[in-house]
Amino acid sequence: MGSTIRFGSPNSSLLSYLVKLEERLVSTSEIFTKPLNWMKRQPVQKFTMTERTLIKNISIVNEGQIILSDLLIDKNLIQKICGHHEDLNAKVIDGTGKFLFPGIIDGQVHFRDPGLTHKGDLYTESKAAVAGGVTSFIDMPNTFPNVLSIDTLNEKYKIASEKSLANYGFFLGVNGDNLDYVINLDTSKLLGVSDDGLYFTKKGNLLADNPKTMEKLFANCKSIIAIHSEKEQIVEENENIFKAKYGENVPVEFHPVIRSEKACYEATKRAIEIANRHKARLHILHLTTEAETHLFRNDIPLQEKNITTEVSVHHLWFSEADYKRLGTLIKWNPAIKSEKDKKGLLKALLDDRIDIVTTDHAPHTLDEKQKPYFQSMSGAPIVQHSLNIMLEFYKQGHISLEKIAQKMCHNPATLYSIEKRGFIREGYFADLTIVDLNSPWTVAKHNILSKCSWSPLEGTTFQTKVTHTFINGHLVYENGQFNETKKGQPLSKTNK
Repeated sequence: MGSTIRFGSPNSSLLSYLVKLEERLVSTSEIFTKPLNWMKRQPVQKFTMTERTLIKNISIVNEGQIILSDLLIDKNLIQKICGHHEDLNAKVIDGTGKFLFPGIIDGQVHFRDPGLTHKGDLYTESKAAVAGGVTSFIDMPNTFPNVLSIDTLNEKYKIASEKSLANYGFFLGVNGDNLDYVINLDTSKLLGVSDDGLYFTKKGNLLADNPKTMEKLFANCKSIIAIHSEKEQIVEENENIFKAKYGENVPVEFHPVIRSEKACYEATKRAIEIANRHKARLHILHLTTEAETHLFRNDIPLQEKNITTEVSVHHLWFSEADYKRLGTLIKWNPAIKSEKDKKGLLKALLDDRIDIVTTDHAPHTLDEKQKPYFQSMSGAPIVQHSLNIMLEFYKQGHISLEKIAQKMCHNPATLYSIEKRGFIREGYFADLTIVDLNSPWTVAKHNILSKCSWSPLEGTTFQTKVTHTFINGHLVYENGQFNETKKGQPLSKTNK
């Protein structure tokens, strides 16, 4: 039995000892191994002696099983997971009837900061993410200026440290213009390099369309190379055919014909062949066709794969039949395609040919979306609703809760070697999401948190609701209310 400490006791030496002990705990709890300037020691987050949270009687979805348990958060870490626990100094949350997931890690977002902040920024979009149970994200390099150097990468990390409510990481951009610069870096310290979105800057920036550039990059780059996989030549040929017939007002229903299965499949097949030749670590972003799924393996564990891929939630949720109703609001690149493709993607997700689920969250203003086909911007906001979408598939009997946790939490952490996140384990960061599986609500303008203030999901009723989101042990979101007193932390890579 331990001795009882009565707060308010005149024992000043004991109180002094406790204060010093707390300072030692704080100073050691936030030590990370971080590459490059943005990964230097972060300011110490001050915790009080009572910053403990006990979640009681909750169903924990983690590592292939669901267990009914209590979970104790102490400062920024998961301290204890056990069948029954009492702590008089902890805030208690009753988890009866609810489910606890590791915090969602979204491996592909476009939060528009810096340079495009009329669409969204690292504060508004991370806030939307947190409300949807997302605790960590990796942002793409097509902000302004494009993230093509370590200096611009460092600047994004600095902005995020001041604005983001969620944990954050960033890709370094790579294209033909900075290829030599990138391959001369020690990219092993980066989460990854990517060309995604850079094709909007100028033609020819897609790696998948430049085999010589891919050969050189794949032979020399030591990090994950995440690419947007479409053959630009095929897309341009299709654009010219439809422009000759319709001018600028091509019906958006032809978007998946223009950005076709052939354009995707041929690009992905060639990229995989080159990557295998050099034993490069290739990741294909936002897969869209059933045909492409057969190019990926599921006979080895994720940790042993050198070729991986993902599916974004909108490619599982929408099909080409939805263009008639939603028009350019669901114009994404690569395009939302057929019902056959949608079902094929889900099948590949379930059998592990597809490794992770992302959002490709890409906000634009309504004015930018509601233009003729060639002027309408590609992308839409969806990060706030990604977990709801996947849980709706669970309610429909298409996927298990355990598989959702694997694809949205465990596998992103494994794929990107993210340290002490993505799993509910003692000693891991307390990034946690509580959901109520029986709490219907409808997406409407008044509850959309992205800066652009619209969603292609408006009017959709989900059966499930995120009720609580913890980030580094801090309860940021609780039943529609935010506590923004602490910011997220940069994602650190493991030393493996």
